[in-house]
Amino acid sequence: MKNYLDGGDAILQAFRNLGVDYIMSSPGSEWGSVWEALARQTVDKTPGPEYLSCWHETLAADMAIGYTMATGRMQVVMLHAGVGLLQGSVGIHAAHIQNIPMLVMSGEALTYGERDGFDPGQQWYQNLSVVGGPQRLVEPYVKFSGQVPSADTLYESVVRAGQMSQRTPMGPVYLNVPIETMLQEWKKPAPLALAPAPIAPRAPLAEIERVAEHLLAAKNPVITTEAAARQPAAYATLLALAEALAIPVVETPSSIFSNFPKDHELHQGPSFKPFFETADLVLVIRSRAPWYPPSRRPPNAHIVLIDDNPFRHHMVYQNLHADTVLEGDVAFTIETLAAAVGAARPASAAIEERRARHAAAHRKNDADRLAAVAAARTKTPIHPIALTAALAEALPGNTAYVDETVTHRGVVEAHLRNKGPQSFFKVRGGLGQGLGHAIGVKLALRDRPVVSLIGDGSFLYNPVTQSLGYAQRAGLPIIIVIYNNNQYRAMRDNHEDYYPDGVAHQHDLWYGAPIGGPDYATLGEPFGCWGRRVEDPAALVPALRDAHRATLDGRTAILNVVIDP
Repeated sequence: MKNYLDGGDAILQAFRNLGVDYIMSSPGSEWGSVWEALARQTVDKTPGPEYLSCWHETLAADMAIGYTMATGRMQVVMLHAGVGLLQGSVGIHAAHIQNIPMLVMSGEALTYGERDGFDPGQQWYQNLSVVGGPQRLVEPYVKFSGQVPSADTLYESVVRAGQMSQRTPMGPVYLNVPIETMLQEWKKPAPLALAPAPIAPRAPLAEIERVAEHLLAAKNPVITTEAAARQPAAYATLLALAEALAIPVVETPSSIFSNFPKDHELHQGPSFKPFFETADLVLVIRSRAPWYPPSRRPPNAHIVLIDDNPFRHHMVYQNLHADTVLEGDVAFTIETLAAAVGAARPASAAIEERRARHAAAHRKNDADRLAAVAAARTKTPIHPIALTAALAEALPGNTAYVDETVTHRGVVEAHLRNKGPQSFFKVRGGLGQGLGHAIGVKLALRDRPVVSLIGDGSFLYNPVTQSLGYAQRAGLPIIIVIYNNNQYRAMRDNHEDYYPDGVAHQHDLWYGAPIGGPDYATLGEPFGCWGRRVEDPAALVPALRDAHRATLDGRTAILNVVIDP
């Protein structure tokens, strides 16, 4: 037995010093040295990250995203060679476009059996190696990618990569660590300090104060956001800012988090249209695309961007029309704005008139919503509005929803009554990631119900077997609510938009739309899941309550809701 530390120990020590909670892995043969280090960590009772064998690369990456979205803490995704990167690429790309910090690692072999006394396996010579290294496969959608050529630089390279991932703009980084590097002796340096926590840059105080002056002078200010409350503390400070000046808040159709109380009189739903002509100042808070088409800006407004990363380098085209940019820590900027506004003690008839006007608009919107719900509940097949409204009626108020709907995204935005910070997470990027996100959120929020809202098309893109099996094995039960219209409706809608009078329309031939899916409620039987198919609107609330009770017993629940196509 060897009596020295090697590269696996260097990697695991780096994870400890980065404060990593979990190593989400779909394992490959190159990771023997890390597994040995993990075994030593267990035997020696050394505190350190927990290793999660996730059954699929996309599931591993998506669990890391969901966990980080709910906690703010970067995690590690450990994959296999270049093929593992390809399998996990949809999740890595999603982390990239959402600025989610993530440390991704995989390996390769360099000697191909030609070194005396060491055989990495024929698979590296035959199938697994990538010309130029596996880092070439992820270069376009990570912040940094590279190879670690020596155990002498391994520990610091991993720590540096983790620190880089968490710096603004945050995002995934990738390290390729060859097997030969991991098997080299590592001489543990002393001392080994914890990596310092990242401190986000802050917008200049004078610029924030100048925007506060603009806010105090504005007659019709508006706030629009998709992710202001990515840091949960910003939820309360955004509420304080809006209340101080009676500023209406629009959560955009691209919202990723819950940002503002939906039952508050200043919440104005997902549409900016009512404010387009009248707004004279717009706070665009962490929103990549606040208007569409991009060239159509509010004509009479001064536009202020508040974002830690306002100009997304991953976007091929972005047109935000910024007049002022407050670039830096968003929670700090909102808190400072709210303090500056509060110190001015604003109180005027104009503010109270504005408050009354927006409260009336909120009541009108809510009355229209409730009327739509009442009408939907009378319809058969089940209307998607009735399904969405039933969620809040049936499930506890602290439920966290993870949304991967497409066709019914607008219905979810308008009718889901999620409550409080961390009650809503939107899946962004390629479809097929909702289950992994939801399981990752559940890993972070174990004491709260977690619901995956997902269309039948989106569901089939997911690694379903691996997700259901892993949730069972890890004790992470979630509720999966499938909006089942038995078609890829978004594909049909786009087809019909392009050819409204085409041959397909005339003959009802929609080649991109049919699914013919399975009985989704039964798919979890091998993993002890609870399942039910629902077609009667009156059965929705009882079925959702039964699904919740199943999760309290440790069983993932699949609700296959047949809805109006």
